[in-house]
Amino acid sequence: MKTLALALAATTALASMASAQEITQFNIGILGGENAQDRLTNQECYRAYIETALGVPVKVFTPADYDGVIQGLLGGTLDMAWLGASGYAKIHLTDTDAVSPVLTKQNLDGSTGYYSIGFARADSGITTLEEAKGKVFAFAEPNSTSGYLVPGAEMQETVGPLADFFSEVKFSGGHEQSLVGVSNGDFDAAVTWADGLGEWEDGFNSGAFRRASDAGLVDMNDLVEIWRSKLIPEGPMVVRNALPDAVKETVIQLTADLHETDKDCAYGVAAGDALDFVPITHEAYLGIVAARQLQESAQ
Repeated sequence: MKTLALALAATTALASMASAQEITQFNIGILGGENAQDRLTNQECYRAYIETALGVPVKVFTPADYDGVIQGLLGGTLDMAWLGASGYAKIHLTDTDAVSPVLTKQNLDGSTGYYSIGFARADSGITTLEEAKGKVFAFAEPNSTSGYLVPGAEMQETVGPLADFFSEVKFSGGHEQSLVGVSNGDFDAAVTWADGLGEWEDGFNSGAFRRASDAGLVDMNDLVEIWRSKLIPEGPMVVRNALPDAVKETVIQLTADLHETDKDCAYGVAAGDALDFVPITHEAYLGIVAARQLQESAQ
């Protein structure tokens, strides 16, 4: 592991001093779907790097649901966050000037996308979406891209109204809850996210399966894939537009360099193995914004 000094080499001392003079604290929001303590542990090295670079206290907030992070960014109580594409779309549709997408995760194969993956217990006899008919199915939560927006729309195109196809449709509360719920038999099947690369037994290279497998919450050999979405744009790291430019530039550069300066820390931030964090713009999410707008207009 390289030292903190190398990480900070990507920033300048003058920028850091200027940032400290213009802000008194920097707040990071971490999406739900994983228990709060694990979220804090996985982000601690990242938090510490940013705190040293900015020269002000950096706090990590772990709201119980996605909307807590979304509202924090809209209200100005959070300064940055890693979002799913649907969460970003909700912020953009509410206030186009609130945040900007700046970086996204690049997979080991160079792609910048991931999948919503349907799964069930291996001993359930369910191996396809069609075989889940009449079963209890769980989505993660309403603001999740891979946990609801995309799979809900794609599945409905295939099997019709989901309330008619499944015996019951539930929201588990998050990706970790969906995984544990299926493993424990609370749900017959559910969806979560993964890059779709690497081995199933490992929980793929990155994503919710990998995170849960690393934590010992699930044994991937006890689960089976039953459905997979089309490729979804990887969610963005966003920063609050009202921040001083020097603050934004410092945090963005530090994050962009993280795979080169501290791979172990980057592993925690990326939820597994990834190649890099690379620049992204709003244009990458136009399709998700349109889908979210259509969903909201239909409600």
